[in-house]
Amino acid sequence: MDWIYSTSDPLLKTLAGSFLIFIVIVILTRLVGLRSFAKFTAYDFAFTVAIGSIISSTLTSSTSIAHGSIAIAGLLLLTYLFSYLQRKFPALDTLISNKPLLLMDGPEILDENLKYARIERSQLFAKLREANVLNYDQIKAVVLESTGDISVLHKSTASSDEQLHKDLLEGVRRTK
Repeated sequence: MDWIYSTSDPLLKTLAGSFLIFIVIVILTRLVGLRSFAKFTAYDFAFTVAIGSIISSTLTSSTSIAHGSIAIAGLLLLTYLFSYLQRKFPALDTLISNKPLLLMDGPEILDENLKYARIERSQLFAKLREANVLNYDQIKAVVLESTGDISVLHKSTASSDEQLHKDLLEGVRRTK
């Protein structure tokens, strides 16, 4: 039964640590900004995974709350620094960020881009259904975002005359 509960489990320490780490994250996030938990780039994803790992090790091992808090603060400082450097040096942004990729241009499926992105047609169709697309004529563009999400830009009805503003596709790669 030790795998369910052991009398040596530091349950109260874990609860107190959870509360303290929660407070630390809220304070640091307020200081650094919500951007720290956004998922715009690969390093944002790595940051989120690392934070989860630090929280886990802090709450379930011998790592102190102070040690975990410093590690979280260090990672938040790095994300703040990288976001600043990305704005200052566009080449760095190009180096560490994936650029969005066009998967459909209007009703045309760009099979080469699907292949490059390792996305199956069935996955694309699932995203179209999620977006309530009823007809290919409704589709203005489908974009694989730098976060890995798929955005479906479409008209509300096939007969609608709605136009896609060109700025919405700024920075999106047309070909792989």
